[in-house]
Amino acid sequence: MRITALALIILSEFLIGISEAELKVGFYSQVCPSAESVVADIVRNAAKSNPQLPAVLLRLHFHDCFVEGCDGSILIDNGSTSEKTAPPHQGVGGFGVIEDAKAKLENICPGVVSCADIVAMAARDAVALSHGPVYQVQTGRKDGFVSKDKLAERMPDVNDSIQILKQKFIAKGLNDRDLVILSGAHTIGTTACFFMQDRLYNFASGGGPDPSINPGFLPELSTTCPKTGDINARLPMDHGSGDTFDIHILQNIRNGFAVLQSDAALMNDPTTRGIVDSYFGVLSPLTSSFEADFVRSIVRMGRIGVKTGSNGNIRRVCNSFN
Repeated sequence: MRITALALIILSEFLIGISEAELKVGFYSQVCPSAESVVADIVRNAAKSNPQLPAVLLRLHFHDCFVEGCDGSILIDNGSTSEKTAPPHQGVGGFGVIEDAKAKLENICPGVVSCADIVAMAARDAVALSHGPVYQVQTGRKDGFVSKDKLAERMPDVNDSIQILKQKFIAKGLNDRDLVILSGAHTIGTTACFFMQDRLYNFASGGGPDPSINPGFLPELSTTCPKTGDINARLPMDHGSGDTFDIHILQNIRNGFAVLQSDAALMNDPTTRGIVDSYFGVLSPLTSSFEADFVRSIVRMGRIGVKTGSNGNIRRVCNSFN
């Protein structure tokens, strides 16, 4: 029997609805009242010595949710098959901050706060520290029992076409606006030149750069990431506004100043291009709020495949199963 794309989306939303049934804002208000403030303090103090930490923690939340769901699977150290070592997770970090928060919470409320919830709360605090919207996180997740590198193979990739990116988001119960908005999270943080090599020097047939790059931006990118240069050198993903959470990233994408190929790809599809344009009054005199839509999208993302009840547990430490 053939299942239509619409049916798959409805089924995915239904399954997500079941898994999120026990999530709620203030889940720990009675059993561990200081949980959220403890995480916020840990994140704030750690960010003082590492200005890139907010972007790192936001990325960690995304990468955790897009594999086995938002269940802390990316935190596990289980040798050569660890999910965190999978190529799609290259450069993901922030693990030490999560462990520090977990250790403090275990002293205060042992066996109560899940690592998965700490990851979600830390991402929220990271956005706030970057002058982004302040929002409430639904909590009540359990930590998962599975963590394997092979399961990360379907992560969205910077080299994916817009069609593939859309398919990967639909598979997680997210829509085209979520794709645009969550790509907008690249408004903070940096990327390595490693991810720019093909786009700058081997994009077109026979070599050459991505023609969608603004000609005025290309020399800057090539100087920062020369063909034979240091592939680990880093550059802001949001040209001109890499430390502040704002809509500038979408303006860059519209004008050919996108750093990542996957961000530029948003302009290759009429639906996602229309969503980007809508924030600048192109299709309507009334513009949507990027910040409000980001909150809706990241809360939706935080519900992907969550484990509740007997489907998970509370780890004693975040990098090891109990």
